Amino acid sequence: MSATYTFDVFSSLDGFGSAGSDWGGYWGKQGPELLGRRLQLYTPPCRMVYGAQTFRLFEHFWSQIEQNPEVEDPWGVAMHEQPTTVISSTLVEPLNWPDATLEQEDAVRVVTRLKAQSEIPLRSHGSLALNHSLLAAGLVDFIQVTVFPVLTGRSGASPIFAGMDDYDLELIDSRLLDHSIQELTYRPTLHVPRHQAQ
Repeated sequence: MSATYTFDVFSSLDGFGSAGSDWGGYWGKQGPELLGRRLQLYTPPCRMVYGAQTFRLFEHFWSQIEQNPEVEDPWGVAMHEQPTTVISSTLVEPLNWPDATLEQEDAVRVVTRLKAQSEIPLRSHGSLALNHSLLAAGLVDFIQVTVFPVLTGRSGASPIFAGMDDYDLELIDSRLLDHSIQELTYRPTLHVPRHQAQ
């Protein structure tokens, strides 16, 4: 049986994955329900999958922990300790990570193999370019978007779905956290235009 793959991503309401200015981590909107839910997601065994850019960012956060205290939230620690596959043609071993394997093959090949072989679910947090390519290859089973109650039109960065193809989304689960944060889980399928479907 194939392991499931979840593309997990944070977003502002207007679709940005991060922001400059003085927003800070979680856009400053985190509360106990969000942090508890994240710990619930990342405590069970799973295999994390990262692209090079996101891995470098997380590695930097952990190396400068005093400037990035949010990575020490219990869920961040749990995610950090999960077995991890990093897909990159530019990084070299050893990786500064507790249980990381470097794969330098094409991402689609790597994740196809992981889905066939893994006995635990696969999850990826962030890694936009990687997950766009996996979504295009039909390898993403679930998109889990946590929407924070902010608009970052002036300072937003990393639009999470920019440049992607069209997809229909089946809502699998929705949760309201801390009275203002929405966690939405979808099953994606490539959208077929009506004139092609006939």
